Amino acid sequence: MGVNITDLLARKEIDTSILKDKIIAVDAHLFLYQFLTTIRQRDGALLMDSQGRVTSHLSGLFARNTKLMQQGLRLAYVFDGKPPKLKEKERERRKSLKVEAEKRYEQAKAAENIEEMKKYAARTTRLTKEMIEEAKQLLHALGIPVIEAPSEGEAQAAHLVKGEKAFAVASQDSDALMFGTPRLIRNLSIAGRRKRSGKLAFETIKPEMVSLADTLNNLSLDQDQLIALGMLVGTDFNDGGIKGIGPQKAIKLLEKHKNDFDTLFKEVKWEDYFDYPWTEVFYLFKKMPVHENVKLEWEPINREKINEILVEGHDFSEERINSSLDRLEKEKEKQTQKGLGEFI
Repeated sequence: MGVNITDLLARKEIDTSILKDKIIAVDAHLFLYQFLTTIRQRDGALLMDSQGRVTSHLSGLFARNTKLMQQGLRLAYVFDGKPPKLKEKERERRKSLKVEAEKRYEQAKAAENIEEMKKYAARTTRLTKEMIEEAKQLLHALGIPVIEAPSEGEAQAAHLVKGEKAFAVASQDSDALMFGTPRLIRNLSIAGRRKRSGKLAFETIKPEMVSLADTLNNLSLDQDQLIALGMLVGTDFNDGGIKGIGPQKAIKLLEKHKNDFDTLFKEVKWEDYFDYPWTEVFYLFKKMPVHENVKLEWEPINREKINEILVEGHDFSEERINSSLDRLEKEKEKQTQKGLGEFI
């Protein structure tokens, strides 16, 4: 879900060319959910191989990464670890929504309503342990580093950027900003378009870079106040936030109370909405467990392993896979020669 403060962010459209040679820490679970939600058949069904196993996540992962790697981006994927206890309620909420969507999908299927089938099918998306493991195997075969966060992946990704081991976090959600990433890249896609929420239509999109410093300056907030703002409108750890408080009202409350969060959350009657103190959520953002000594290392592409996973394992076209890898290797060779030429 993330934090709904997108309209408040200091963001600007960018061309992916400015990210060339930069390390981008990817919110792995979000990317995989994107692929599972959008890469589907006409009736909304997921792509599958001849044995009925889902391949949408692998298709998206291979296509997006090979394209971005051709453009010179150095990607590192950060996966979620054990979720905080406070996230259990949000996970249960999402699960119940999926169950309801499955019922609606079956009703649409019985009525042979393709548009409704597609709409509700996307809402039933589940990312399984098997899908995650397959994704990691494919990333390793592509030579891309995989980082296992001890808890929230976005916190670990933000930590990499704060420690100058990466340039930015790639995610659609704003949570990484609350975890303190100096830069966030949104819409890091190769398609240049995305599905509109709850609709069949697509809209044109361009990558955006969000600056944490500019966002805080524009809003006249500090990092702690940004966390409090997120909590007022709702996070994964306090779903829904405080009823009747949106981003603009939250800013006014912060102008009034500054950093006196005890008084702030008492005024909005936090205890009427949540059976745990506000400090539990606040310090989750401040002190989410992360690995300190992460080493990012890129390996050569393993064509044999990629073909084993995709072609032999899931019926992908060998010609198309090898064609993509040929283009990638040719571009890498071109970039290497250009780099060497600068020293001649």
